[in-house]
Amino acid sequence: MLTKLLIANRGEIACRIMRTCKRLGVKTVAVFSDADRNAMHVGLADEAVYLGGSPARESYLNSDRLVAAAQQSGAVAVHPGYGFLSENAAFAKAVTDAGLEFVGPPWTAIAAMGSKSGSKLLMESSGVACTPGYHGQDQSLERLRKEAKRVGFPLMLKADAGGGGKGMRIVESAAELDENVESCRREALSSFKDDKILMERYVRRGRHVEFQVFADKHGNCVHLFERDCSVQRRHQKVLEESPAPMLDPALRAQMGKAAVQAAKAVGYVGAGTVEFMIDADDPAKSFYFMEMNTRLQVEHPVTEMVTGLDLVEWQLRVASGERLPIADQAAVPVSGHAIEARVYAENPAGGFLPGSGPLTYVREPVVDADTRVETGVRQGDAVSIFYDPMIAKLVVRGPTREAALRRMAGKLAEYRVAGLSTNLDFILACVRHPAFAQGGVATNFIGNNLADLVPSNAPEGEGLGVLGFGSDESNLMAVVCAAVKASGSCAESADPQRLFRLGGRMSLVRFDLMGPSRKRVRVSARVRNADGWLEVEAKAAGDGHEPVVGRARVAADGSTIDVEAAGMMVASLGLVVLPHAKHDTVHVFSGGKLSRLLLQVDMLAPDYKSRAAAAKGKGVSVMTSPMPGKVTRVLVKPGDAVAAQQTLLVLEAMKMEHAVRAPRAGVVQQVMVSSGALVGDGVELCSLAE
Repeated sequence: MLTKLLIANRGEIACRIMRTCKRLGVKTVAVFSDADRNAMHVGLADEAVYLGGSPARESYLNSDRLVAAAQQSGAVAVHPGYGFLSENAAFAKAVTDAGLEFVGPPWTAIAAMGSKSGSKLLMESSGVACTPGYHGQDQSLERLRKEAKRVGFPLMLKADAGGGGKGMRIVESAAELDENVESCRREALSSFKDDKILMERYVRRGRHVEFQVFADKHGNCVHLFERDCSVQRRHQKVLEESPAPMLDPALRAQMGKAAVQAAKAVGYVGAGTVEFMIDADDPAKSFYFMEMNTRLQVEHPVTEMVTGLDLVEWQLRVASGERLPIADQAAVPVSGHAIEARVYAENPAGGFLPGSGPLTYVREPVVDADTRVETGVRQGDAVSIFYDPMIAKLVVRGPTREAALRRMAGKLAEYRVAGLSTNLDFILACVRHPAFAQGGVATNFIGNNLADLVPSNAPEGEGLGVLGFGSDESNLMAVVCAAVKASGSCAESADPQRLFRLGGRMSLVRFDLMGPSRKRVRVSARVRNADGWLEVEAKAAGDGHEPVVGRARVAADGSTIDVEAAGMMVASLGLVVLPHAKHDTVHVFSGGKLSRLLLQVDMLAPDYKSRAAAAKGKGVSVMTSPMPGKVTRVLVKPGDAVAAQQTLLVLEAMKMEHAVRAPRAGVVQQVMVSSGALVGDGVELCSLAE
């Protein structure tokens, strides 16, 4: 067995690898960037080596520094995890040339299968059907235009060296091709140091089914069955499960055989995944080879749950020269049904834009034999703009798919995160959707059911720090009454029996019931009859001087709700109120569901409103940043005439690009940022006049 392992990665996967290493007695070496100095994976490792700056190209994508870190620490092997350089043949070769063991396939296999275009050519020569497309070396825009016309629209652009949904674009028409090609190239270069792309016909109702393969250095190779990864958004997987629902046993056997043949064709070693697309509209259910991921997949715990195997342990044993623990395909165990959900810091109601910032409160579901939470962050940590916004992976198992779905729904309801937007409610809606429950959904499931999965009445304007509540006042009532209930007493007022109906907006100033220090907070409420406000004050207890943390004021019109009775009602509903300091926001959980993000910033909102009103009166539109990120390109200058939907600036966050477009035709009045600037959400970028 290997004695000391450097993990050339960060976050959840680094922590996951370390857990197996500790069980096997393998010493671990972490690497970290400026942004990750206090990260969980650094603390879990036996030792850690500093790489460089926060941008991945200065740290986790720096091959020379990673190899030097391994040599400096005395590690005998390097595990690449997933993402970053995990499928970079040059990095694998550099590790091997340095006399270290690369925990993965030979660099030659990565070169052959890590390239999407190269792997497709190899599969076609082996008789495995591939999706029609263009995988050639000529990357000129003229050639790509010609091939796009031949392949036909809609088509998919992909980064040749890509993975994880990075560098992928759906192009509906020839008019959209040029801009998407350039954007795809930039994202591919940023994420994988390779700007080569390929194109293939986009199958609108395709099922994404992949097979986990494993091979050793002695010629043995087996598959560990399949995973259905069809529930995707922004070309990235959201839910994965095994076995794949409604997959014909004969087709499963045929696909598994093809996956093993693909691995053997390139002399594969270690863990890999062969991905196929099944055309849901094809009566024959033909399958097409898409690509091979020459690494451990994000969703590998799904396979571990149904087989009872530790795939990281298998990787380490194979890298040590051992034979596969199970080399007979018929002996590979499989039992029950497993589902994985990826919990992200993102805003589903805002187009799934990634989020960043502190996790001020995290309560994970209870873990048991059939429940796993794979994470690399803790309460108080921050989700960085420099890396993937994944918070955790929630994995469950049940004896049947129906049982696994029930368990997943229950565990999602237990999961509570405050501090920034997450996709928890969205995932729960997916799991409970009748089409997903039936099984066999295609990759267009989210797009076709978006109205059901992301309600149209979701809060708007979060980036501005101002949210309205529409006609539903129950959440306002819940926040105030839960705060009163938390104080252990009723409202203090001259007339405690006075009845109030809560309405209008809620204004919060530094209101914090559960801060990072987890101090007990005393909350008291009182009625101010003079101006019709119900006022809630919070004070930190136990530090001797009880400084005021903040207060909440809710407009009251003098009718129909008794505060004490409402407090008991809130308790019976199981509401938990978690205000925190960022943007003076409040999260309200009801039955585990984050029911509403309530915020209005007194110091910012009036000023923003006045400026917005003034700008509107002059026919001026102000474009603001929809997410925290880096301005990578500014494409306009003051005085430029622009068309509606023309790209004005490009932002990058978590290695994903987002174009800021003109809402209408007009003339650029002012540009407030420059290329390279780091901006927060809601920051003004440019203005557009009539």
